[in-house]
Amino acid sequence: MEYAERHGAVGEAAPARIDYWSWAKSGMVGGLIGGITFALFQMIIAAILVNNFWGPLRMIAGTVLGPQALTPEVSLWLAAVVGVLVHLIYSIVAGAIFALIIAAVRPLHTSAAIIVLAGGVFGLLMWLINFFVISPAVGWSWFPQNTDQFWQGFVAHTFLYGTILGWYMAGQKKSALEKFK
Repeated sequence: MEYAERHGAVGEAAPARIDYWSWAKSGMVGGLIGGITFALFQMIIAAILVNNFWGPLRMIAGTVLGPQALTPEVSLWLAAVVGVLVHLIYSIVAGAIFALIIAAVRPLHTSAAIIVLAGGVFGLLMWLINFFVISPAVGWSWFPQNTDQFWQGFVAHTFLYGTILGWYMAGQKKSALEKFK
């Protein structure tokens, strides 16, 4: 017996099955691309605003090594390696989470524009949660205090991580979007 007959919807097509693993993989790649773009922007802005190109990587490393990672007490090499690893892992995991949310909430994956917009909103929420909820809760008051909240906060998270992640996801999931039209 066909799906439509079993569910009393004769003449209607069975709903498309969502391949969550495919969405998650695309989210991981999109998170990596957005994360690299984000980090480069952060470093350039830090160099321009406070003459501290390596500052963003030291701050990210500080989430693992402690606030001493912001000082010469921790070698630049160690801070850079830890900062890059932590940032890329976080970017990849966040990208997968975004992709799974988009895949699970059908209205969010009905058009490329909605996915891109959702990516921007996701990035904005990451900034707000990371800087104004998580940082104070775990005692990282130095994190938001050492960040330009407009350029390194709002702009970087919303446009250089979230929107790029959404743009990548929309491009990768074009065939999936066609199924829902």
